[in-house]
Amino acid sequence: MDTQEIETVLRNALALSEVYVTVEGTHFKIVAVGDCFEGMSKIKQQQTIYAPLMDRITSGEMHALSIKTFTPAQWQREKIFNMPV
Repeated sequence: MDTQEIETVLRNALALSEVYVTVEGTHFKIVAVGDCFEGMSKIKQQQTIYAPLMDRITSGEMHALSIKTFTPAQWQREKIFNMPV
């Protein structure tokens, strides 16, 4: 599974304005930005990202997953610290 495929799955499933996926071995890092996270707890935001990827996680295609979620307003403040390299 490549990063583009994961980005496509997340963009198709959620109303994200930005999504970045990086991978090191079997460890995937996701940074997702969208209005859909407004008013959600951090746990609910994580669950929202996990949901469209669950079949890949349970199959073992994706082993380790690190998720950071932001609303667009939060992203404006946090982008400098969280932008994937």
